[in-house]
Amino acid sequence: MEMEINGRTRVCGLIGNPVEHTLSPLIHNTLAEKLSHNLVYVPFLVEGGEKEAGQAVRGAYALNVLGMNVTVPHKEHVIPYLTELDDLADKIGAVNTLVRTEGGYKGYNTDMTGLYRAMSSEGIRIEGEDIIVLGAGGAARAVAFLCASYGAKQVWLFNRTIEKAEQVAEEVNAKTGRECIRPMRLSDYAMLPEGKFLAIQCTSVGLYPNVEQAAIVDAAFYERIHTGYDLIYRPAETRFMRMVREAGGKAYHGLKMLLYQGVIAYELWNQVEVPDELADEVYKRMKEEMGIEA
Repeated sequence: MEMEINGRTRVCGLIGNPVEHTLSPLIHNTLAEKLSHNLVYVPFLVEGGEKEAGQAVRGAYALNVLGMNVTVPHKEHVIPYLTELDDLADKIGAVNTLVRTEGGYKGYNTDMTGLYRAMSSEGIRIEGEDIIVLGAGGAARAVAFLCASYGAKQVWLFNRTIEKAEQVAEEVNAKTGRECIRPMRLSDYAMLPEGKFLAIQCTSVGLYPNVEQAAIVDAAFYERIHTGYDLIYRPAETRFMRMVREAGGKAYHGLKMLLYQGVIAYELWNQVEVPDELADEVYKRMKEEMGIEA
């Protein structure tokens, strides 16, 4: 069914640079079509830095845009231009969803709640788990917050430079009031305590086109992992995932996280709950678009 655009059509969109290859319009326009909402979602290329991101936020509000997603490089840039920040977004220091309120937008981080929902849908637990986080950049920092906030037992944060890992660990422990994040040098993985771990891969290593790379390439490391979750979804199987599977563990890519961060944003904008069957249908379309079988 073709959607009719008329005087009552609401607009949502994505601001970022680049935006050409985004799957977000597929997610939101499918949801709008299936839920019979008079809404369209479009990508907006916003070049430049904080100043331009601020102009985009103000312009969107002036144009009565219902809601926005924010992607790189603007997830921090938009914060000074928002009227309110959700608690999790405030702690993480990054925003990917703007929800229209009286007088401006409220910022949320649905990347992390999306990751949580994606993992839960695969039966992966964070509560009470021993977790390895690979990386100490923005994504790893957000994942560390998620793990600490949702009751992980211990989180070993691995990074090439220990200083960056120490900085993230200190900040997350302080903001969550827990002492559960433990910084470690990437090369010291042999010093992990006994047991099996959930590992979340948050570096860009293995991202297309460098598909044969992984942050750690020692098979012994992968023997320690019962489940590996890679935030990367291009390619659909990273070397990290392959090595987890070869060692007998389960491995997942990040496409479902992308799905659920979109679903949660859509729910916030429209004050609805998206049923699981519909989320599954959207996921199927995303996989078709990317040529992913499983």
